[in-house]
Amino acid sequence: MKPPCPFPSPQSSPASGRESERSLREFHVNLTPEHLATAVILLDGESRIVYLNPAAEHLFDVSGKSLSGLPVLQAFTDTAQLANAMQHATRDNASYIEHDLTLGTPAHGKLHLRCAATPVQLGNGHGKDITPDETRHARFPLPNPLDETTSHSTKLLKTAAKSLVIPQAGEGANESLRELRYNQHLLLEFHPMDRTLKLAREEQMLDQTQASRLLLRNLAHEIKNPLGGIRGAAQLLEQELERPALREYTQIIVQEADRLRSLMEKLLSPQNSSHYSALNIHEVLERVRSVVLAEMPAGLTIQRDYDISLPALIGDKEQLIQAMLNIVRNAAQAMQGSGTIILRTRIARQVTLIKRRHRLAVVVQIIDNGPGIPPELQDKIFYPLVSGRADGHGLGLTLAQDYVSQHNGAIEFDSEPGRTCFTVLLPLP
Repeated sequence: MKPPCPFPSPQSSPASGRESERSLREFHVNLTPEHLATAVILLDGESRIVYLNPAAEHLFDVSGKSLSGLPVLQAFTDTAQLANAMQHATRDNASYIEHDLTLGTPAHGKLHLRCAATPVQLGNGHGKDITPDETRHARFPLPNPLDETTSHSTKLLKTAAKSLVIPQAGEGANESLRELRYNQHLLLEFHPMDRTLKLAREEQMLDQTQASRLLLRNLAHEIKNPLGGIRGAAQLLEQELERPALREYTQIIVQEADRLRSLMEKLLSPQNSSHYSALNIHEVLERVRSVVLAEMPAGLTIQRDYDISLPALIGDKEQLIQAMLNIVRNAAQAMQGSGTIILRTRIARQVTLIKRRHRLAVVVQIIDNGPGIPPELQDKIFYPLVSGRADGHGLGLTLAQDYVSQHNGAIEFDSEPGRTCFTVLLPLP
């Protein structure tokens, strides 16, 4: 015989169901802001920081004590959007959500966040402002878990804020409520969006790469057709010329036509024609460095910052050389051959690339101190035929992205005047 099940079955009596529901509604857990996974900053009526919970300290990589009492708009940079959210919440006395907020931090640079600003009334039961220590140790009940009108995170934070009443020891609750004088505060809730935006950008970049590849194949097909005619006409012209000096020009035409034809054949060749083998990424970068230094004047400096412990990766050496060469050459041309480029390699762990999780990946950073990418080009810098130079053909970064994506990798960049950094991530086997 089966032992009786200790849990009620779906066919339990209505009385049993009502009892379970009543028990769930009466379930409360004493919880402090220290336990929240959401980053929370509490401001006083003058927008000074009263408290940061551990999640906020981890997100911004700061200590709550170091920021306590500091105006929040001085604690961070690029605070225009944050100031706007705070102004809306205070003016309307209602929650205001900024879905794409950029906030500058000393430790991590710019962070992309979703921010909710909520006005709250808080006090300590004696008409005084609460202290950071009181906030840290205050306890409040969880919101009703059966209320599905709002998200659990928002309910939890609002319930926490409105329930944050701290009576002094030895006093009863009723007496504390009678003496309570509420004080206006602002509760800021931050959710990091960098991972979400990164996944969205990678998906968009994958679609863009496929579209660019199709465009390049069509373009290569149209260019390849007349190259045979140009080459044949140059050979016929060479036969009619008597002066050897003039024949040198026709030979240049033939050689360049052959070079372009070879390039077009590579663009038209299928991806499975790549030759993959174990390679050292530093050999690739050294080849690129020597080529660019030979092309550019003496005013260009290319520094190395290599992690020599990196393991070998599997890839097509020629494709990776061309991809890195296009990025480094673009940087050198943007600086007009005068400036500094840093080639840096590192290892990354637990990296998600094109919706796949990889235990290890090689990180190659190409950093220059040039003028930066114009803001109007940053969203389409990998599009074919898009270039910031008048003499640029706009195919270098497109080809680089295509070659890196064939290695299941990704290219990211961050650019501002004086510093542009292209980051290439290549998964390790």
